[in-house]
Order: sequence, then structure tokens, then C-alpha cells
Amino acid sequence: METSPILYLPQDTLHQVFSYLPLHQILISRSVCKFFNQTLTSPSFLHLLSLRPPLRLIALRPSSHHHHHHHPNRHVSSRPLLPVFDPDQNHWIRFPLDFLPFRSPIAVASSLGLVYLWADSPDSCKSLVLCNPLTRQFRVLPPLGSAWSRHGTVLVGSAGRVLVLTELAALYFSGTGSWLKFSSNLASKPRSPILVSDSVFALCDVGTPWRSQWKLFSCTLAELVKSQGWNRLERHEWGDVFDILKRPRLVRASGNRILMVGGLKSSFSLNASCSTILILKLDLDTLEWDEAGRMPAEMFRCFQESSKFKVFGGGDRVCFSARRVGRLAMWNCSSEGGKGEWKWIDGVPGNGDGLLRGFVFEARLAAMS
Repeated sequence: METSPILYLPQDTLHQVFSYLPLHQILISRSVCKFFNQTLTSPSFLHLLSLRPPLRLIALRPSSHHHHHHHPNRHVSSRPLLPVFDPDQNHWIRFPLDFLPFRSPIAVASSLGLVYLWADSPDSCKSLVLCNPLTRQFRVLPPLGSAWSRHGTVLVGSAGRVLVLTELAALYFSGTGSWLKFSSNLASKPRSPILVSDSVFALCDVGTPWRSQWKLFSCTLAELVKSQGWNRLERHEWGDVFDILKRPRLVRASGNRILMVGGLKSSFSLNASCSTILILKLDLDTLEWDEAGRMPAEMFRCFQESSKFKVFGGGDRVCFSARRVGRLAMWNCSSEGGKGEWKWIDGVPGNGDGLLRGFVFEARLAAMS
């Protein structure tokens, strides 16, 4: 490299050349030599990259047996990894998390290019760690008890705001200072709570022990911190929208919208079977529901044999997993063709036969730079 002509190019020219590369190729280029690494990690280049749209990836949460599954009699590296799927390039990427000085970090959420993980601190407490797997930088939030990591749902928003929500209590971190603890005052255990701007939405079962009855509840962060209670969202025009879905759950959509996903019941009987998986969309500005998509019959047959399935993702893409399926199903509403495009995602890292969970990771090199 001492005699390479590339050394004599102006830095602005080099930045412009590399800025046209896909993000994963920029990461590879940083490992070529010290000169490339210095060029591609400089503040001016990271600022240039911050002007381009983030790379929207689907990240998987590792299972508890991830590092030793299928290898009982030989040593297996416990090197933690964050597996992500790039829908645009249709391939998997694995980001190593070995720069984190913690045992068994578990990724649970992401916002603005940062990944949030539960990790064991040296004093055996649980801490939420936020990091950028691309730049290998991290920051540790004030520690919490282990019960929060077992039972709490982590919701993250802009400006470093974090909410850990359970049925009885909630923790809120504003980005600085310490955690605030307060009562959540929910009607029942929240199902698939999501954060949209400054409001939290969750499904709660208000039925009986013999028959579930799901309703939609919302609360602003300000109301939640002041323990002012939740608002039950209902409209006469909605009819039986909550009764047609079995085991519904929420997913954040693009814009000011949310998705409700569940099995479409074949009837209103107590143990009705499902004919497919239905995706409904609620416009929060008009409070009107609309059908966004339904899983094709040949794809649903793979999920029909499983009593449970997991839903994750957000924005324009939603992923589905179930036991013994061995791959992910993905719905892409941004594709042409009316109700979106359905496709299989193969090559799932690890075993791939269990209930996979995940979240959207908007990869940005400039995050936490």
C-alpha cells in the first residue's frame, strides 16, 4: 500500500467513491488495511453516510440454547452473534458481539441504528446495553433486577427513551439520569405492546377464564409516568374486528399506523379453527381499520399444524415463525400487487425449527459515532 496510487487521492474523493458502496461492502473494506479503516471511520465519512437512508434489516433474538445446540460432545465457541436478514439483498449477515464485555447478551430491540441487549453486569444484576454492531461501540444503562429481563417488554424510541413494561409496573428511562418506576395500571397482562411516537399501544384480554376477549388500549408516555391510566380504544364502526382473530398481536407499521395480526377464525365458536393468518391495519389519524394482507393457503398449511406462531418485524415487513417449519415467512406490503407480497426466507441461522423472535434493525454506521 506504500506505493498504491489510491494513497494520493484527496480524502473527499475517497469518501465519495466509498459512499456508493452497499453498507456491508463498506464494512468489509474497513478490514482490508489500516488506511481504509482510518478513511472509513473518520467523522467526515460517517457524517456523509448519515445523509443516506438506513439499511432496514430483520434481526433475530438468540434462543437460550443457541450456543450449544446439537453439539453436546465437542467444544463450541460461545462467541455471541447478531444474525440479521437483508430483504433487499436476500441474504443473511452475522454481526459479532464479542466487543461487549458481558456474558450471553440477548438482543431485544432496536431504534435509530442502535441495538438494545440484556446483559449480566459484573455484580450479577441485569443491565440494558445499547450498541452499534457496525462500529462496535456501546453504552450501559443503569442496572436493573433480573425479574425485569424475564418478564418485561422493552420498547425504545427516539432521544434514547426506553420503556420496560409489565402487567403491574413499568420502568422509564428518558435518556439521562436514572430509571423511573411507576404502576402500569393495565387491565391484564399486555400482549405485544408497541411504541408509536409518544404513545404506547397494547392488547389486553378483558374476557373470562373460559373465553378471551381482546381489546386495544393506549396511553401516552406522559400519562403513563403520571399513572393516569390507559384509554380503551373502541368505535361502534369497528364491529367484531377483535373477535375474528385468534391470538391477535400488534406490530408497528410505517407512518402513523399499527398492524394487528392473528389467525382468521372460521367461526365464532369457542374452539374455532383458523383458515389463514390475517393482517389488519389501523390508521391512527382516522381510526379506521382495513385489511392489509392474508397469508396464502399453501403457506398457511405449514403454520396450521403449530398451536403457536410468532410475529415480529415492523414498517413494511412482517415475519412469521412456528415450530418445525424451519424457515421464516415474510409479508412485504411495499411490493406491488394489492395486498403485498408473501415469500419464504430460507437459511435461518441455528436450528431454525423453534419459535424465532426478532425485530427491525435500521443499520446506520453513524449511530453512536
